[in-house]
Amino acid sequence: MPTIDQQFIEYIVKSLVSYPDEVVVERILDERGVLLELSVNPEDLGRVIGKRGVTAQALRTLLRALGVKNDARYNLKIVNTDGESEDGERSVENYTGDSVDNSSDSGSSRRESTRKELAELDDLDI
Repeated sequence: MPTIDQQFIEYIVKSLVSYPDEVVVERILDERGVLLELSVNPEDLGRVIGKRGVTAQALRTLLRALGVKNDARYNLKIVNTDGESEDGERSVENYTGDSVDNSSDSGSSRRESTRKELAELDDLDI
């Protein structure tokens, strides 16, 4: 059963995206607190990240407020589920630009730019 923090992020993100059935929030406890890994349909990444990462930052701010109430430290990681492996399992990558398609179409350069912006956001300790 999803926890309140998972339900919280899931509700907000599902309200933003075109494919709400593909929103998945996984919860991981580690020594730094609670890590929520968010994955959405690749076409919805722009909506979840927002221009210059503003939407992703807002989600992290809301999580911080929830953390104050619950005496927990939260971190949100948006993962790339763009590719699938040969056995049908999804490959999960953090947006580091490791597997960027370097073709010359505008979608590819936009995707690369988005991945770089998200990598910079993931480096912030909020």
